[in-house]
Amino acid sequence: MKPSDSAVFDSTLTPAMKSKDKSISPDIPVTILKKDGVNYLVPFILVTSLFFIWGFANNMTDTLLSAFRKIMNMTSLQTSFIQMAFYGAYFCFALPAALFIRKFSYKWGIVLGLLMFSGGGFLFYPAGLTANYAFYLIAIYILAAGCSVLETTANPFVLSMGPVETATRRLNLAQAFNPIGSVSGLLISKFFILSALASDQSRAAMSQAELEVNQNNELFAVSAPYMFTGVVMLIVMLIFIFYKMPACLDDDDSRIRSVFGRLIRNRHYSYGVIAQFFYVGAQICTWSYLIQYICNDFGCAPDVASTYSVLSLVLFTAARFVFTFLMKYVRPEKLLVFASVMAMICTGIVILYNGIIAVTALVGISVFMSLMFPTIYGISLEGIGSDAKIGASGLIMAILGGAFFPLIQGWIATSQAYVNPLNGVLMENFSLSYIVPFVCFVVVGIYGLYAVRYQR
Repeated sequence: MKPSDSAVFDSTLTPAMKSKDKSISPDIPVTILKKDGVNYLVPFILVTSLFFIWGFANNMTDTLLSAFRKIMNMTSLQTSFIQMAFYGAYFCFALPAALFIRKFSYKWGIVLGLLMFSGGGFLFYPAGLTANYAFYLIAIYILAAGCSVLETTANPFVLSMGPVETATRRLNLAQAFNPIGSVSGLLISKFFILSALASDQSRAAMSQAELEVNQNNELFAVSAPYMFTGVVMLIVMLIFIFYKMPACLDDDDSRIRSVFGRLIRNRHYSYGVIAQFFYVGAQICTWSYLIQYICNDFGCAPDVASTYSVLSLVLFTAARFVFTFLMKYVRPEKLLVFASVMAMICTGIVILYNGIIAVTALVGISVFMSLMFPTIYGISLEGIGSDAKIGASGLIMAILGGAFFPLIQGWIATSQAYVNPLNGVLMENFSLSYIVPFVCFVVVGIYGLYAVRYQR
């Protein structure tokens, strides 16, 4: 095998051999970015920048639910179509992306993803001019399609950049930069989108003509950051075009049908895809409605409530580095079980309580979610050898959970609305709606227990 080849996992590696993972032995030095005499440091840095990019897009888009709810006077159920468009694109484009990189290379998969991301960003301009919600959904869909291609490409690429034994640690390290992008996206949203929204009192005092002018201004505030991001993505794309990345063609010429057959029969992998579907649903539910939950609970404006979103992501980022360090001493599967149980406890508090206790628990969920995506991803792909590129697409397609579960949560919040006894205002029931991510965390915990047993 060539030193630059990207075969991700040795399919002959048995669970017993994996149990001797050097990455959990503090007395054995491990170089996690060298394999077959090749140093992957620079490619790793470049690909890790992509984790920042889609984290930026994901969380800037999360705040659009609150923005469009005000700008176009929508319900939570209506704004949930933003997540349907965004994460639905992940589902639709993951497999085509896997087939593309299987035929060409990881490098050209990255270039394709950046091109689509940029195109989606530029489409926000005509969407703002027409003030058409459906046009915005199309722009979001295309941008997210680019994110889907990038994730399908970058995750297995990172897994290939070093020894098999440290693959999950390496992916957790790269994923640790994803929430840094998420924090950046939230800050951009806070200062350039949410802060530009007029208050309910101001809107009530506006004439119809003034409301139309205000809506145009607010839609421009939504569109401008995405258009600027489109320009940045074109620049990043040029860097990848001209930098010589490691060659990443498959040696395995297995037919796609055979690959699918092997993957479906692999319960460890199949259960991982299911767990990832539920995990992403939990994450998007938790963050999508966090601002609206706090606005309801504290009666504050969205830009003020977004401070808690920023805090959530800062803790999420810090926790991911902590969990990556802990993997030197504790197996990832056991950490996954622990994190799932703690996330269930925090979500239960959000459902049953209110005030600062509930908000603290809501922010705390992010600490325990930080471990989940890369860990499920890494352990699901263990031992599948050259099937990893197609297998990776299944795990990215599982991001469809981010489209499905927020829709259910939005329906619960809207259908179970209640009248606030203090002011007589009809309020959506966000507390009860957090039963959705609670159930999702239960499924993730069950997979963690299965993975612990699988590794024995």
